Amino acid sequence: MATLRNAIGSLVALAGVVAIVWSPFRPWYGDRRGKDYLVVDLFRAEGVTGDHARLVSSLLAPLLITALVTLMGLVLRSRLLVGLTGLVVLALTVLWAVRQGQAAGSLTVGARGEGLNTGVATAAVGGAALLLAALVMPGRRPRHADAFAPDPIPEPPPGAYDPVPEPPPGAYDPVPEPPPGAYDPVPEPPPGTYDPVPQPPPGAYDPYSDPSSTRAPGPYDDPQEPYDTQPLPSPPSAAPPPWPAPPPDTR
Repeated sequence: MATLRNAIGSLVALAGVVAIVWSPFRPWYGDRRGKDYLVVDLFRAEGVTGDHARLVSSLLAPLLITALVTLMGLVLRSRLLVGLTGLVVLALTVLWAVRQGQAAGSLTVGARGEGLNTGVATAAVGGAALLLAALVMPGRRPRHADAFAPDPIPEPPPGAYDPVPEPPPGAYDPVPEPPPGAYDPVPEPPPGTYDPVPQPPPGAYDPYSDPSSTRAPGPYDDPQEPYDTQPLPSPPSAAPPPWPAPPPDTR
């Protein structure tokens, strides 16, 4: 949509620029063209004079400058420049009409080209076209506004803002008090409960110290009870067998 508005506004502004540049070459009052009027005549109290102006000092100069500024505004997509140039063109046209009326005594429009002519109308239409183009154009959005614009807030999922359901009855009831004596201290044990166990006398559980003990042998007991510490007798030494004699020589 913004691109379409820019295109339409640019076309209207270009048409206004063409009308503004073409208007000084058309007759403004009678047969006198706009490029024949001096710019300084617009600021004289007695009004316009009959002096012939050059192109650089005529009404063509300010109108051409406004046309160039309008083209610059179209390139920059600036509504402000386009609107200001339209106001300047209309102000020049109205000021010329006031000074021309002062010089001639009155402004007339004749059917045979006497009085106000097509050049004035062309300049006025060009200025109005620039104002219309400034209203149609959306303008250019500043870059810093795009750079620091906040991200759009995403839409909440369905049900995100639904009212919270009421809790069931009794959900926030106070906690009941504990029964009496629930947190009473533990009573002290009677004396002697945690006294150390007395140690048995030496040899109380030694089966080897008491020969009359009838304790059954355990799974890890040594079957040899008690250990024999006497040295074993050494076997008798036997003489080596005699070496057999060689057989007799029968040769």
